[in-house]
Amino acid sequence: MKWASTLSTKDSIEDCVQEAVKNIKQDLGDLDPDLTTVFVSPHFKDDYSKIPSLIRGAMKPGTLFGCSGGGIIGGGSEAEQQPAFSMTCGHLPGVNINLFYSDGMELPDQDTGPQVWRDWLKVPLEENLHFILLADPFSFRGEEFLTAMDFAYPKSRKIGGLASGANQGSGNVLYKGDEIFNNGLVGVALSGNIEVDTIVAQGCRPIGQVHTITKCQATFLQEIDKQPPFKILEELIENANDYDRQLIQKSLFLGVEMNPLDGDPKQGDFLIRNIMGLDRASGAISIGAYLREGQLVQFHLRDKLLSAEDLEMLLDDYALLEKSKNASGALLFSCLGRGQYLYETQNHDSNMFSGKLKDVPIGGFFCNGEIGPVGGATYLHGYTSSFGIFRSAED
Repeated sequence: MKWASTLSTKDSIEDCVQEAVKNIKQDLGDLDPDLTTVFVSPHFKDDYSKIPSLIRGAMKPGTLFGCSGGGIIGGGSEAEQQPAFSMTCGHLPGVNINLFYSDGMELPDQDTGPQVWRDWLKVPLEENLHFILLADPFSFRGEEFLTAMDFAYPKSRKIGGLASGANQGSGNVLYKGDEIFNNGLVGVALSGNIEVDTIVAQGCRPIGQVHTITKCQATFLQEIDKQPPFKILEELIENANDYDRQLIQKSLFLGVEMNPLDGDPKQGDFLIRNIMGLDRASGAISIGAYLREGQLVQFHLRDKLLSAEDLEMLLDDYALLEKSKNASGALLFSCLGRGQYLYETQNHDSNMFSGKLKDVPIGGFFCNGEIGPVGGATYLHGYTSSFGIFRSAED
């Protein structure tokens, strides 16, 4: 297995493709890619339809798929607010590749069995089966689809992101081979001689204690530890230092522990969700997630320092694992709210990844929502960097 990734910021799409193909061929040598993933900025929206034929005129891409992105990642570099095009290619001996598309709207009934979903998607259950998913944010029923994917393929890793760079109705682009779509979802199912490791950096640090939900209704959190949540928040503010007190006012989130068997969740075990509103009369708060009594929750804070610390901790932990030595390539799906907007510097997450996992090619894009697992289930995130790291199953 061998991967290569490159980024071009030329002014024309023809020049971008030419430069990218040259770099890929140089890195792969005599090997032809079996999978080519492309990401393109909206500066080239008038040329979206040209890209598959330009690539095929210059190389044999194998299975081709990709999408548009408001920021583009390739060759370990990030390009935001400028024309950019990236290619990330994998030579994948012994890997089965199944490319599929759904319009994202007409899903099977949620109460059907897992085989119904497999038949609908036309992806059979196979050994070492994993998914890369790219979708249009305005026509993708994310939570329903991902819940069903976990139901139908419980042992598979699912990573990906929502296309970005366009307003609703103005045309994100999804590539499935030579076919081009402006809505729905394209995906690649990889099976056989491949493993996919995931890192989901939600960019938050826990504050205060872990609490138990003792009363809730749908997304409305009414009691934790038999107390109104607002009372817990008042205590947090009272005991916090000046820096955390400022963050509580503007960057407070709730972490919801998703694994009911884990009685001692740590940082990274929580699904981070927005606090949508507060009812001061009752002390209850509204959360951007469905809740259930008995779940463990903890308040979290986010800023650029905390996001950097969270990502570094997760990458350090992965780099210590024996399997990390066999990593061959990676894709990064990062939120539009990260990058220069958050860190005020270029290439932050890509540089940190390359510093921990040297010589692992990485591409990707900045998303309208990031797909990745937390606590054994797959979710649609925000403000997150979701990494998929590829290695041979035979190593």
